[in-house]
Parts: sequence; structure tokens; C-alpha cells
Amino acid sequence: MSTPVSPAPLATAAPAPAPAPGLRVTPSAVVLIAANVVPLIGVLFFGWSVFATLLLFWAENAIVGLFNILRMLAAAPDNPLAWASKVFMVPFFTFHYGMFVTVHGIFVLQLFGGIHTRGFPMASTFWGAIQGAGIAPAVWGLALSHAVSFAFNYIGAGQYKTASLPMLMSRPYARVMILHVVILAGGFLVMAFRSPTLPLALLVVLKTTLDLRGHLREHAAPLFASAQPAAA
Repeated sequence: MSTPVSPAPLATAAPAPAPAPGLRVTPSAVVLIAANVVPLIGVLFFGWSVFATLLLFWAENAIVGLFNILRMLAAAPDNPLAWASKVFMVPFFTFHYGMFVTVHGIFVLQLFGGIHTRGFPMASTFWGAIQGAGIAPAVWGLALSHAVSFAFNYIGAGQYKTASLPMLMSRPYARVMILHVVILAGGFLVMAFRSPTLPLALLVVLKTTLDLRGHLREHAAPLFASAQPAAA
């Protein structure tokens, strides 16, 4: 009598690998592009000067710092250690980044705007220069762009709950240093041309590309702790 043969176990299909996260265009990225189109229109159709364009880019660096302070204040609200760290880190970032941006602003005022002040200029000096250059609406547009990103990505998506304070504090410097070198070097090159419209427009496009690339990378791989539990 033959021994019954048990059926072979059915092979289970291996789970498909999860797709790698890509660079997804978000509503805040669309607003960022729209805000950066404003200086391009100003250069091409309204004759914006090198000073007006560089002053606008400087103003955005200041806006980035202000929103980063808000990010740090809102980060990890349920972590008592984070609140203790904020007592030192938020004032330190405010002072250090503020000095960095102020010195950058002095270069823009003096080298490209011919505005000289005794000692460190006040906020009213920069705002007066912005109004005099006719770029105040564009500054408000950039502020709106960063406010949308803060509201939708950082607060709305809950990123603030697991945000890392040290990484938040260091992140703006990398972005601003790249833009600082590109903008100032590009500004001197633009001034060397008799008709600076085209090179100035290219500088605006380059700055927008760097800005958008950094924005998409930040939100595709954000600087936040993983909330997934460890495997047993």
C-alpha cells in the first residue's frame, strides 16, 4: 500500500519592495515657485536693479531665520528635554543667525546700494531700503510662501511633533551659505555687464532652482525622527 504524499506548500509571493521616496511637488513648492517668479518678472519687465534683486534675496534669508525660530519653538512639544534645550538653543540661534544675516545685509547695502551706516544698521534701515527699492510687495510674497510651507508641511503634516532641535538649528546655514556665495558672486558678475538684464535674470533662475531643490529634498527626506516601532 502506497504512502500518501502530502502536497508541497504553496510558495508565497515575496512582497514587492516599497518604492523609493521621490521628489513630490507640494502646494508649498508651487507657492515657492510663484513667489520666485516675482523677481524674474521685475528684472525682465520692470527694470529691477542688481541692488533690488540682491536685497530681495537677502530679505528672504531673514524670513527663513524668523520661521526657523518658530519651528524650533514648536518642535517636540511633548518632550520635556526639548523644552529645556530650547531655553539655550533658541536665543543662541536668534543671536548667531541674526548677526550672520545682518553682516550679509551690510554687504548688500554698501556694495550694491551705496547705503552706508555708522555701526550696525537697524531693522528700519533695511525696511527703508526695501521700500525705496520698490520690492516690498515681493518681500511679502516670499513671506507668504514660507508661511504656507510652515503651516501645511511643518504644522499641518505634524512634522513638528518629532522635529530635532539641533538639526533644525543647523539647517538654515547650509541653504543660506550656498545662496550667499552664489548671489554675491553672481551680483558682481552681473554688474560687469553693460546690459545686466539677461545675466540678472539667469541669476534669479539659478537662485530659484537651488531654492526649490533644497525645499523638495527637505520635505522628501525631512529632518525628523522615525516614529516606526522597532521590529521584534
